[in-house]
Amino acid sequence: MSQKKILEICLSPDLGGLELFMVSCYDYFKTKTGCQIVVAPKKKLDNYIESDEKFYLKRNKFFPIVPALKLAKFIDEHKIDIVHFHWTRDIATVVLAKTLSKRKPKIMQTRNMTMTRFKDDIYHKWLYKNIDTLHAVTYQVKEQLERFIPQDVRPKIKVVYMGTDEPKEQKERVEELREIYALGDSFVVGIVGRIEEGKGQYLVLEAIARLKELDIKALIVGHTMDDGYLNTLKQKVKDLGIEDRVVFTGFTKEVNAHMSLCSAVVLGTKQETFGLVVIEAMVNRVTVIATNKGGPLEIIEHKKDGLLFDRSSEDLAKNIELLYRNPKLNKQLALAGYKKARDMFDAKTQLERLLGVIYES
Repeated sequence: MSQKKILEICLSPDLGGLELFMVSCYDYFKTKTGCQIVVAPKKKLDNYIESDEKFYLKRNKFFPIVPALKLAKFIDEHKIDIVHFHWTRDIATVVLAKTLSKRKPKIMQTRNMTMTRFKDDIYHKWLYKNIDTLHAVTYQVKEQLERFIPQDVRPKIKVVYMGTDEPKEQKERVEELREIYALGDSFVVGIVGRIEEGKGQYLVLEAIARLKELDIKALIVGHTMDDGYLNTLKQKVKDLGIEDRVVFTGFTKEVNAHMSLCSAVVLGTKQETFGLVVIEAMVNRVTVIATNKGGPLEIIEHKKDGLLFDRSSEDLAKNIELLYRNPKLNKQLALAGYKKARDMFDAKTQLERLLGVIYES
């Protein structure tokens, strides 16, 4: 493949799987070819990326032509061949920048979110007509794109799963954290992700409350998106009488070390398109209990390399208790999950495949 210059862009103010995947793309692609990165200034993603090579762009919801003009200038000055964007709300800015630029770069979107309505109006048809490739993170997402985007303007759709790196062992750090959080020898149920209602932290609290007679603690890991929801969770902890069983860690970059503290990790999202947390836990040799919809169905085989539940606290409690009372089963599921993550979801392998898709654009 001849060298092409890629621009990774994400103006999202959040820091979740979507944003972290963009960082993974940038970190890998820049080792293979020319790669630039564009983010919004002073946002969580900006603070997370330790690089002096970032180009800053402020999203303008009502007048996207303003940032689009700046982006078009950047594209021309840096001779960008392909723009790869991740956040759906960046679509207007990116497409406008392409039309305003002299180079007219190819555009690829990684689609991390579900699509639930038809894109058959004039505006959306114009947008998708100017996009060359859609990267679907699961086959479920691919089916949605095919269903809702008219065929006459639909870009090429390619499915490439996300991947994760196998972490280095951090036994000493894990033990330090175990002491800091006073976890002792308890069975630890973790949930990792943004603190917002859709992630389902409340389900873990309710499940733990159903299992009060067992030595089980909950580890809630992630940054707060909604202070009101966080306060609701903390009040629920009090109301359920489980103050001594729940730890809120806040945001951390030490995700792998925190996952290693857990006996099981829960994905409680109602409709997760992929579930990066799932494969991250699996590669850390931790059994995953995930909702039985969306992306997890393409990753987990129930009772073979993980567990699936119906997103009720009652069913979640049953699955937690199953692992608690059957440590041998828990170990078997964790090992099978680790092998699957290593074989099917290796970060470098998947990013190399994605780079091939980008070059095909």
